[in-house]
Amino acid sequence: MATDPYQVLGVKRGASAEEIRKAYRTLAKKYHPDRNPGNKAAEEKFKTASGAFDILGDASKKAKFDRGELDADGNERQGFGGGYPGGPQGAQRNGRGGQQGFEDISDIFSDLFGGGGARRRGGGAMRGGDVRYRLEVSFLEAARGVKKRVTMPDGRTLDLTVPAGLRSGQSLRLRGQGDAGVNGGPPGDVYVEVQVSQHKYFKTDGTTVTVEVPITLSEAVLGKRINVPTVHGDVAVKIPKGASSGMSLRLKGKGLKETKSGAVGDQIVKLKIVLPEKIDSALEAFIAKWDGDETQKPRKSLK
Repeated sequence: MATDPYQVLGVKRGASAEEIRKAYRTLAKKYHPDRNPGNKAAEEKFKTASGAFDILGDASKKAKFDRGELDADGNERQGFGGGYPGGPQGAQRNGRGGQQGFEDISDIFSDLFGGGGARRRGGGAMRGGDVRYRLEVSFLEAARGVKKRVTMPDGRTLDLTVPAGLRSGQSLRLRGQGDAGVNGGPPGDVYVEVQVSQHKYFKTDGTTVTVEVPITLSEAVLGKRINVPTVHGDVAVKIPKGASSGMSLRLKGKGLKETKSGAVGDQIVKLKIVLPEKIDSALEAFIAKWDGDETQKPRKSLK
């Protein structure tokens, strides 16, 4: 059995139009699906409050309910189909769904959600709630772009395209894929927040990618061409003769893509000289005879 709409809204029968509107606004704000995602109890309370306001927020329906011509669901009671003065044509509805004396209900939701979120239409239609989902992707998937199939909380599967260069915390919006609307209203949207996992050796600063690359002593002294990893795949890089640890090489256009402008950043390659884990006798003998330590003076800047 339906509940009396006055009881649902918590107002007395003699309540003014503004009091009714204020009571509904309070309940709508508390139980709206956008503020209670996945809470079925809150969703039912929101629907019940909306149904009560659909009656009491319409001057014609309210008058008919007060006379006992409508039940708590807003349906005409038997015996009242035209037996009151004016017959079935007696109560005329205006072009806004008959909410005489009240501004359109969408104004209430504009107040609550700043013009966004669910909206009630003049004919009782209401936009469905938005659904939020969190998706984790690897660093390289986000850097290169990837297609993902995800399962939503309600069991539906959606195909997502994660654009190249998307950063952790940014969201994708799928229009019309949220909760179904009420009374013919449009569906809500799905917002997918992307979380990008860290990479074991790529580091980022905006669209710039930095990677530390170990090189051998001979590669540093003689200068050789080596393969260096980038987010787009390996590239050949020429190590200059006499390279030192900490030297940086810039690879143009090998960084991350900016999703809005489409511009691509650079990759910085930091060289790190790595000696053999075990020094062989030939290298040890050579270094012992070499007098480079006397002429190089690498720590002169510390004096």
